[in-house]
Amino acid sequence: MRLLHTSDWHLGRAFHRVNMLGAQAEFIRHLVTTAREREVDAVLVSGDVYDRAVPPLAAVELFDDALHRLADLGVPTVMISGNHDSARRLGVGAGLMGRAGIHLRTDPATCATPVVLTDDFGDVAFYGLPYLEPALVKDGFGVEKAGHEAVLAAAMRQVRADLATRAPGTRSVVLAHAFVTGGEPSDSERDITVGGVAAVPAGVFDGVDYVALGHLHGCQTLSERVRYSGSPLPYSFSEAGHRKSMWLVDLDAAGAVTAERIDCPVPRPLARIRGTLEDLLADPALRGHEDSWIEATLTDAVRPADPMARLSERFPHTLSLVFDPERTPGEPAVSYARRLAGRGDQEIAEDFVAHVRGTGPDPDEQAVLRDAFDAVRADEAVREVAR
Repeated sequence: MRLLHTSDWHLGRAFHRVNMLGAQAEFIRHLVTTAREREVDAVLVSGDVYDRAVPPLAAVELFDDALHRLADLGVPTVMISGNHDSARRLGVGAGLMGRAGIHLRTDPATCATPVVLTDDFGDVAFYGLPYLEPALVKDGFGVEKAGHEAVLAAAMRQVRADLATRAPGTRSVVLAHAFVTGGEPSDSERDITVGGVAAVPAGVFDGVDYVALGHLHGCQTLSERVRYSGSPLPYSFSEAGHRKSMWLVDLDAAGAVTAERIDCPVPRPLARIRGTLEDLLADPALRGHEDSWIEATLTDAVRPADPMARLSERFPHTLSLVFDPERTPGEPAVSYARRLAGRGDQEIAEDFVAHVRGTGPDPDEQAVLRDAFDAVRADEAVREVAR
């Protein structure tokens, strides 16, 4: 049986204020085309379909279009909710959608109720484990302490118990949305730490033929049978080194796995560049990044004038600007908070200007700051009298 494993669509999400809806629509077209051309038997979507619990209307419309395209294709789809989704909202109409071959698994109580598909070699049972928030599901799974490992282990015990009742030779696939030990996170995933522990060991999923994971945005192979597809599009500059893709997985008669990465269309590459402003504007080695989305880190000792405007002349898609002045040899790394200790409001404001710009305020700017503080103090005095 041939499976197409994807996750973390985050429909409705922007990238540094760049609207990604067009790119997300292009990905959906690519997904459907791949499913048709590669003769896929099932599409697996491992959570975070939306970016927010209450997504914008345009994102809902795109999701609706995706469901219609997949249903028209006649390829069954198994989909779970992730930690960004509202499980109840995503699961509305699940029963009706199931009749069209779109199988939504958003209720923790259905973890051990598989979608069963059949090929020439027999049945394949697909178990959808939606994101399990430990504090909310621990009672339902009968675990005493809220923790990701505890609730996932309990859900997998239910999966194995159901699988044991199935015909001999039944193959099994689990969809889950979790942070599994060994996975490499990026800056764009929402923290799901509970009690200081977010990761669960991959051994929790022992006993099934393939585990289609979602949550981490980098495509990763934790073992031959346990994989993250990653997000189809970048959502932070920490993903600059990612190759955005899906897994095309073949499950043979014995449950053995072979997998191929299918690249996803990305609007433009990401690049992180670093140096002084003049060096970045002149460096011929950066010519290949002139059409990329750029995060530039400036190391100038003094903040240069109009850095974003000047960078954008060469790199028109610069989206993020970071200042990290290089210290002179022997300069102590004194924290900003320590430098402010014991100083008055005016001194703090002047020091802040120097901290972010590299030079302190001139006399006119000092006067503006002084007038501002005087106005605030006068307003506070009036408020105190009014009380």
